Amino acid sequence: MENNNSRRNFLKKSAALALGTIAASTIVNNAFSASAPSEKEILPADGGKFTLPALPYGYEALEPHIDKLTMEIHYTKHHQAYVTNLNKALETVDGNVLGSPQTFENIFDKVSKLPAAVRNNAGGHYNHSLFWTMMKPNGGGLPAGKLAEVINASFGSFDEFKKQFSDASMKRFGSGWAWLVVNKGKLSIGSTANQDNPLMNLDSVDIKGTPVLALDVWEHAYYLKNQNRRADYIASWWNVVNWETASSLFAAAK
Repeated sequence: MENNNSRRNFLKKSAALALGTIAASTIVNNAFSASAPSEKEILPADGGKFTLPALPYGYEALEPHIDKLTMEIHYTKHHQAYVTNLNKALETVDGNVLGSPQTFENIFDKVSKLPAAVRNNAGGHYNHSLFWTMMKPNGGGLPAGKLAEVINASFGSFDEFKKQFSDASMKRFGSGWAWLVVNKGKLSIGSTANQDNPLMNLDSVDIKGTPVLALDVWEHAYYLKNQNRRADYIASWWNVVNWETASSLFAAAK
């Protein structure tokens, strides 16, 4: 009964937050709800700390496209480090600067006034939490429904969209992310450096909007299997894309 109540409370909270403009914390909660409907909240409750969300699949589930060892290290070492370091960094922040509550949307809105450690680790935690939901076993293929229609209308065809997104992923110099975002009903493709994302209130982030699709192009996401061949990693990733989650995020953001 307790688990059922927790789940109902989670879904009720996600639905309530989804009204109006989608917030950063809600995007992640909606994504987890769409891909694995269980208690996957990652926000601190009652002044607590941020936590590592459970993966919605096993480390080996995305084989052969994303290898088991990379997934395990990426999740347990890299993502966990962002969570740990975010909690530490937040302890140094003046409460008058950040305010309350300590949610992603609040952090990203005030990120220019916060220490670099908060920016980097909050971005790393949020981006990875979203990224896991962007993939699933036996994924890939084509999007459906309204998202497919808008992709075709915006880019001319799915193949052209795929080319532009892959190009953005390849051309991101060094470490970063590629994004498909929706802003006022319009889709756009871009990339951000390091752990920045389109929700951050920063002049240096030149793509703004609600994430619909995200791809991690840091070397730790692919180096064990693909070494320096980022193009091979990107090509493999298209085989695990979770279009159901992307469609859910697109629908919620309008």
